This record gives sequence, C-alpha cells and structure tokens, in this order.
Amino acid sequence: MKHIFFLILFFAFATVTAQSEFNSGFKAIPAPKFSSKPKKIPPPEAKKTEDNLDMPAIKTPNVFENTSITPKSKYQIGEKKSTFTMSTETDFANPGDRYIPKMEKDLDKALRAAGLKEGRGELVKKNISLGDFKTNSAYFIVKFRDFGAIDGDLVKISSNDRVILDQLFLDSNFKQVKIDLAMGFNKLDFEALNIGTLGGNTAEIQVFDDKGTLITNDYWDNLAAGFKASIIVTKE
Repeated sequence: MKHIFFLILFFAFATVTAQSEFNSGFKAIPAPKFSSKPKKIPPPEAKKTEDNLDMPAIKTPNVFENTSITPKSKYQIGEKKSTFTMSTETDFANPGDRYIPKMEKDLDKALRAAGLKEGRGELVKKNISLGDFKTNSAYFIVKFRDFGAIDGDLVKISSNDRVILDQLFLDSNFKQVKIDLAMGFNKLDFEALNIGTLGGNTAEIQVFDDKGTLITNDYWDNLAAGFKASIIVTKE
C-alpha cells in the first residue's frame, strides 16, 4: 500500500514539474495582421508579338520617307527644263505654218458672216438646171420642202417670168403649187430669195403631171440668194 501511494505522489510531482517547465518556456505567437483591402497584384506583362512570332513585325511604310516618290518642286534652282512638247513641228518646219489653221478658220468665219459660205460647203452663185421634159399634161403639181436643216429658206416661183407665188417658206413637210402649162415652151423658175441661218438655200423638189405621175425628183443645195433653179417643159 505504501508503495502504491509513493508511486502516485511521484507521478503527480513529475507531472506538475513538467507543466511548470513547459509553461515557463512557452511564448505565444501573435496572429498576423491583415489589411482590410486586398492587395492588388499587377497582371503579368504581356509579351510582345515580335517575341512570339518567328517573322519580324511589319511596319507601315511612310511614303514621304521614300525620296523616289516624294513630290519635288519643278522650280528648283538648277533643274533642267523639260523638253516635252505637244507640238508636231520639227526643227525643219516653217514657223509660219502654225498660224495657217487659225487664218483659215478666221477666213471661214468671215465668209459665213458675209453670206458667202455655209456649214455644208461653198455657196452656189449661178443659175442651175433641173432638166428638160416633154408632156401633154395640162398642168404640173410641184412640191417643195427644205432639203437640209429647217433654217428659214424662202423661194419665189415663176412660169415664163410670170410670178406664181412670190414667197414660199420651206420646212420639213412638202408644200405643193399648181402651175398651168402653156402650149409649147414653158420655163419654170424657182428663185432662192435668201440663205438660211445655217447657210445657202436648199430644197427638194418633186414634179407630178395632171395624172399624178412623177416627172422628176431633184434638189438644189447651197444656192445663193438671187439665183435660180429651173425646169424646161415643152407641152405638146
């Protein structure tokens, strides 16, 4: 019994001694202090594309850095004058030839202003014949219209110097005149009273007998004022 009691005391004393030694050497570790805001961690820096590609980076060229295409002033001191020319002249051409086209143009303008020329050619300054015919018809039906552009052409119609119609305006539609025929010789005259705004007097003429048969279909072109186109008719 004494031995058991002694062992209990020994273990109790050893336990107290161990706890006192442990408590005397133990130091509490303070808890770490954390900020109320989380610390921002910068994102990892992205590597440049050049580092990830095998080919070099493409750089947009600056056209103004290329001296071969940079516009230069044509008035730089010492620059050679351009020898380009649109002229077809040679070193052996007559210098006066360049003025001939202009002179011809001015002359053409002057002739038109004086009524001596129109756009379709030179004026006809003479009487012209439209043919000789024989018939037993009592009369002719003569139709007229402007052969060219409608520019105000006027015609006087006569038979054996007797005026049938003193003025006929020519337009795009045919206008007809009846001319009685005398026995034997008949001279039908169609006189240009003026020249139109575009030049000489122009007309298309159709002649029919009293049965409606076409005798002739003719025209005059660029007839000058005061001159005549005529038809000779012999009535049998």
